[in-house]
Order: sequence, then structure tokens, then C-alpha cells
Amino acid sequence: MLRILHGTKYDFIKYWRTAAIVTAAFILLGMGSAVFKGGFPYSIEFTGGTLMQLEFTTAPDVARLRTTLDAAGIRGAEITTFGSNREFTIRAQGAEQVAVQASGAEKVAAQIEAALKGTPGVESFKVVRVETVGPRVGSELRRGALVAILISFLVTLAYLAWRFEWRFGLSAVLATAHDILTTIAFIKLLHLEISLTVVAAILTVIGYSLNDTIIIFDRVRENLHKNRKMPFYDLLNLSVNETLPRSILTHATTLAATLSLLVLAGEVIRPFAWVMSFGIFTGTFSSVYVASPILMWIENKYPRANEARSTSKARP
Repeated sequence: MLRILHGTKYDFIKYWRTAAIVTAAFILLGMGSAVFKGGFPYSIEFTGGTLMQLEFTTAPDVARLRTTLDAAGIRGAEITTFGSNREFTIRAQGAEQVAVQASGAEKVAAQIEAALKGTPGVESFKVVRVETVGPRVGSELRRGALVAILISFLVTLAYLAWRFEWRFGLSAVLATAHDILTTIAFIKLLHLEISLTVVAAILTVIGYSLNDTIIIFDRVRENLHKNRKMPFYDLLNLSVNETLPRSILTHATTLAATLSLLVLAGEVIRPFAWVMSFGIFTGTFSSVYVASPILMWIENKYPRANEARSTSKARP
């Protein structure tokens, strides 16, 4: 069996203050960007509207496309490249287009296609895909996504309450909340669109991070029984070091898969790959530098009645 980083004695907990400052600054930067730059962009699935992916024979003039759509009554449409300079997505998410969409599923898509076919200087094109979502469906999907995140969080709380004592459970929950905040900040800083795919990635990150925290806490609980006289600071470092080989192998293989999706997969799956790649880092970070220091603080603040254990660092 492959064994790497076996028997290491790194002092991970030593840098928890620096880690806390860095992660707090990152979260504040992301939330500040959301406040001062207009919140998060939502996909067609949540706002309602029409999305068309078009592939042109030759690269068109984007300004001419936008002028044509405005003249056809489809104002404020978002036109972005999709992979190459010949492929574009057109998003009609304005209030007028959403209202029209409610009266006919393909009405806005037909208007866009008819307007572009009569545009001078635009060569032939084909419609690769069309997504149409009515305002009522978009509202239901948005509500369902929020409910899914809340339910996953409540199930996590219930599992931790059953699996661990309250000290471990509270630390793991706060670390999971940290992962949600950092992931949301990352999404905003990268200007990723909030879609059902991104919501699925957030839920996956929550489970991934929680699994990593539970692995470390299981080892902490075992070491509490095997090393009763060891200071808790040293016991935490010992537990993190003992699970380090497993963490390196797991995170490396998972990151390789997500990076493959990021580089080789299409534009549709790329937001999922971005969020998952970041989730691997933030999940590992929170398990070591959020959950473990919080657990150490709780052990110091509320010592166990049946054993007195120092939380200070042991002297060599």
C-alpha cells in the first residue's frame, strides 16, 4: 500500500490566528463585492426567460446583433461567447421577455431567431439549444434550491448530534457554515452565475467538507482514549498528522477529477467544476483551521468533568 507523509509532526494549529484573518478577509471581500456590485447573477432557471445557444458560420459583429435584438423589441438581452468566437448565448431575462415567456414557451425564441435571420451581414447560423423557463417555474426552482440547502444543513445537524457529542458537533457545524460563506464569496468574486448546477456543487461541497472534518474528529476521539494525559493542543496536531496521508490522497484524486472537468468539459458543467475545485481547498482548510481550533476553544472553555486536560502546547 502506498504510504506518504507517514509519521509527520507538523504544528498545524499554531497558525490558526493567521488562517482566521485570511478567511475572514476573503469572506468580507466576497460579501462586500455582492453589496457594492449588485448581488449575484441568477440563471434562467431562477429568473425565468429564454436562453438560446447559436453557432454562426462566421464570427458575427456582436454590436450589430445587440442592435438588431433591441430593434426587434428584445431589449437588454445578454450576448456572450460560448467557447469559440462563432458560438454565442443570448439571454433574454428582462421583465418584458419573462412576461411574454409566460404566454408562450417558444415565443421569445422565435422572435430572436426571426430577427437575426433578417440581419444584414450575419451569415447563416443554427440553433444549438433553447432553454425557456416561465416566471412561475423560476420562482418554484429558486424556492426549491433554498429549501434543499436548508434541509441538507438540518440533516447535517441531526447526524452530528447523533454521531458525536455536542463539542464535536458544534465545531463541525461552524466549519460547515464557514465553507458555505467562503464558497458564496468565491462564486461572487468569479462572477459565476447562480444556477441549479451551482446549487448542486454547493451541496456537494458541504458533504465533502463534513466528511473530511468527521475523519479528523474520529481520530481525535480515539486519541482522547489512548492519550489521556496528552495536552489537547498536541492531541489535535497528532490527529491531523495521522489523517494527513489519507487526506492528501483523497484530495489529490478528487482535485484531478474536478480539474479535468474544468479543462475538458463544456461551458455548461464548468461552473460546477469551479465550485468543486474551490470546495476541496476550503473543506480541507476548515477541517484543520476552523473546526479544530473551535474544538480546542470549547475544550478549554468547558473542560470535561471526568478528566482535566490542558489545552496549552506541551513543552519539549
